[in-house]
Amino acid sequence: MTPRAATRPFGTVTRGTTNPNRLRRMDRWIAATHGAELRRATDPVAVDLGYGAAPWTAVELLQRLRTVAPRARVVGIEIEPARVAAALPYERPGLVFRHGGFEIPIPQRPLLVRAANVLRQYEEGEVAAVWQRLCARLAPADPATGSRGGLLVEGTCDEIGRRHVWVALGPEGPRTVTFATRLGSLERPSDLAERLPKALIHRNVPGEPVHAFLRDFDRAWAAAAPYASYGARQRWIRAVRDLTTDWPVTDGPARWRQGEVTVRWGALAPGVRS
Repeated sequence: MTPRAATRPFGTVTRGTTNPNRLRRMDRWIAATHGAELRRATDPVAVDLGYGAAPWTAVELLQRLRTVAPRARVVGIEIEPARVAAALPYERPGLVFRHGGFEIPIPQRPLLVRAANVLRQYEEGEVAAVWQRLCARLAPADPATGSRGGLLVEGTCDEIGRRHVWVALGPEGPRTVTFATRLGSLERPSDLAERLPKALIHRNVPGEPVHAFLRDFDRAWAAAAPYASYGARQRWIRAVRDLTTDWPVTDGPARWRQGEVTVRWGALAPGVRS
């Protein structure tokens, strides 16, 4: 391998579509669930991987993380050099932009890697290798301090951030799947199927766990219809509460009120649900 090939970023250029506030639901969840890890760290570094044609998501990530971890720093990484050059005027203390890909070309092991709308154009069979590469770059767990290590958040949302689904992974691999939505725009929970991440989107077929989950969620939503008179939030909360009978939901009403529900990865991972 030539020196030039050895330094070539790993990955392919994305469409680059981005809008301000597109990732606010994902960022809000990260701040709530991973804020303690970021606060404990001496130098908490987060990576916005594949931020796209404009740097808005990286700028916003820094702002949102600093509400829970004032020392947080963000590195925006893009595989397209022209996008990096366009982002440089937005650098500020705590925010820089670098050319790179899935290798994450920074000296630190980040405590957070956010990869939103990056893997949609990849084949399903490529996802596991990308996850493994990214998880290997995360800060390791430290049993002595109780740290679970870094977090990779990989998923998909629509163009204006109303509907998201993401997988959270630690150094050991996938942990959970989170569904998040603007409740006023939701007709039924299975509307979120179109935003499933690449590891799951082709698995929304009978016999697969994610299909069974969305089927049960729609049924719980229908059964909770009387609560709609109190608002979509109360209907969602009731539907999720009913889901907990058969599905390993990991969060509680404080997150459900935000239009979220998080389920253990093992319950939705590809394979036949017994």
